[in-house]
Amino acid sequence: MKKDLIIIHGGGPTAVLNCSLYGAIMEAKASAEVGHIWGAQGGTGGLLKGNLLDLGRLPQDELDLLPTTPATAIGTSRDALEEDDYARMSELFKEKNIGYVLMNGGNGTMDACGKLAHACAANGISVMGIPKTMDNDIAVTDHCPGFGSIARYMAGTIRELGVDVRSLPIHVVVVEALGRNAGWATAAAALAKERAGEAPHLIYLPERSFNEEEFLADVEAMYRRLGGVVVVASEGLHDAVGKPIVPPIFQTGRSTYFGDVSSHLAQMVVKRLGIKARSEKPGILSRASIAWQSSVDAAEAELAGRRACQAVLAGETSKMVGFKRLSTEPYQIETFLIPIEEVMLGEKKLPDEYITQRSNNVTEAYCDWCRPLIGQPLPKMARLY
Repeated sequence: MKKDLIIIHGGGPTAVLNCSLYGAIMEAKASAEVGHIWGAQGGTGGLLKGNLLDLGRLPQDELDLLPTTPATAIGTSRDALEEDDYARMSELFKEKNIGYVLMNGGNGTMDACGKLAHACAANGISVMGIPKTMDNDIAVTDHCPGFGSIARYMAGTIRELGVDVRSLPIHVVVVEALGRNAGWATAAAALAKERAGEAPHLIYLPERSFNEEEFLADVEAMYRRLGGVVVVASEGLHDAVGKPIVPPIFQTGRSTYFGDVSSHLAQMVVKRLGIKARSEKPGILSRASIAWQSSVDAAEAELAGRRACQAVLAGETSKMVGFKRLSTEPYQIETFLIPIEEVMLGEKKLPDEYITQRSNNVTEAYCDWCRPLIGQPLPKMARLY
């Protein structure tokens, strides 16, 4: 007897989340073991309300748009789940003849995936995780779908911004990047630099304590030498005791609504150094851009969806698809399955060897690691002097 399959999205969207969705749907449609292919409309919150989409019956031409559509076509959520919610979901799956569950998300979603797998075990329901996070902070795997595209966005837009600032070198521009506790996306701005002296000139990451006096000294030195300075700073910057440099506007559970770090730093430059400064904050634009979508990221996201579907149909459960890097030049990876316990709310940060000693930039080792993930080379910029 055929069993149905359901796909659930959790947490913040990315530019390639629908690529994983597409891969999973296509793999499920090709299987003789799958009946209906369901999507939880609105994540676990929608699932608990019985909001399901019959993905298998959608027109193929509509499904073919998924890889070039940002965010998530089935919706997502950040609902706080209680222990009995997992039992309710398991019973719902049993009632609807759902034998295969794919959960696609980041750290919090993988935690939910592990708990759901445990609840579903008694009903013989297989549960598999698909990694997704632009933060790139899931443990064990080399990198995560969603990261390559925001990395490309950061590198590409900082390259464009750098050309603008160099053409009118009268001020300091501070760009605030997404990333609460891990600075992978912030660090990717380093790939913008084509030549020595080009933007970004300074990068500040949440892995290191932020030193206000060193920041001001670095900015002033760069300004005196270049005239125009581009600074990229993580939204999660904190001082030596772990206190955010700008108090959070609001905090609940794992969710933190940060203050405006870029504005704070720009105002500091104006007030303390007397130098013109402005702030920029792309925010969720950086994770929603199809124009800057990485071809490598899109292909690997689809691959992760397909591999997760293949694994769950083969009887695997309580695991997550991961990437193992075989080589950087030429770039090669392979997928493997990670026990879900190893990635439940784990958080992978930049290692020390990727950050400069003064904590104001990243090393070439980071750039070598990151460069293949952004796909085709960035557009080159003319420089006449």
